[in-house]
Amino acid sequence: MAPRPIPSSPATVSLPAPLLLLPPISGKPSASFSLSSSGIARRGARCSAANKPSPPPSAAPGNEVSGGSSSSMAKIRSEVLSPFRSVRMFFYLAFMASAGLGSLIALTQLLPALGNPARAAGVAETLKGLGIDVAAVAVFAFLYSRDRKASDAQVARLTREENLSRLKLRVGDGGRVVPLSELRGSARLVIVAGPAEFVAESFRRSRPFLRDLMERGVLVLPFPTDGNAPALEFGEEGDGEAEAEDEEVAGKSRRLWQLTPVYTSEWAKWLAEQKKMANVRPDSPVYLSLRMDGRVRGSGVGYPPWQAFVAQLPQVKGMWSGLFDGMDGRV
Repeated sequence: MAPRPIPSSPATVSLPAPLLLLPPISGKPSASFSLSSSGIARRGARCSAANKPSPPPSAAPGNEVSGGSSSSMAKIRSEVLSPFRSVRMFFYLAFMASAGLGSLIALTQLLPALGNPARAAGVAETLKGLGIDVAAVAVFAFLYSRDRKASDAQVARLTREENLSRLKLRVGDGGRVVPLSELRGSARLVIVAGPAEFVAESFRRSRPFLRDLMERGVLVLPFPTDGNAPALEFGEEGDGEAEAEDEEVAGKSRRLWQLTPVYTSEWAKWLAEQKKMANVRPDSPVYLSLRMDGRVRGSGVGYPPWQAFVAQLPQVKGMWSGLFDGMDGRV
């Protein structure tokens, strides 16, 4: 049988054409909440929210920090804020172990004495020592449990603050996007979250205190939760001295309300978690104030107490600047 001839040309396999050509992905993160550049005029500005979904901060450039890192950083900060708690808890465990060992030894002495009348004279002393050891175990267990609960609560609070510090915001109109942690040491942030009407009314109530709030390093982050754009009127028409005064007020208003949140879905998620933990209705308008070092000073339902801020917060300039950064009042 003759062998079959081998074809001179190799067999070719045709591949189907691609069904979809994907455009190149842009590396710039899209801001979902920004001040309209055309809205900032002499009479005022209007905030607008984009309809496109926001990418999560984990996908944004320069934000590769995971939740585990937030928890680790919170534990480090907890050790710094309460440096002797770990030492106390160590000694509590040591004392519990010592008292437990003493209780075990007392039991080994008590059981034979109860069965031997010749040793009945030492039963009372053994029972006394056993009672002391059991009481010591109970006391140190209570102290250890109290410190453990306080530590867990502090770490949970600091973890929430670390998650907040990694949320993104935009400084000024068309400014750069930075994490909230960039404001530590330079500004006291006040977050105003609620419907557009609530944000606009909070803005109007802050106008009499603009100069005092700026001297105390306060910056406001408006966050309308209903998706509408609050109209923030920064100035009005005027002439002469009234016009110059209006321009000064408008400039201070823009500097005080210059922040806008980016990736609003993450901001909404963080606020929803805080409301749930505080047993606050999801649709309630709230405010949240931070200290100069980024810790949460206080929060509440309703309008921010601007007058209380002025009364309690120290100025950021002068001989006392920096001394009372952690003593920012309770509001």
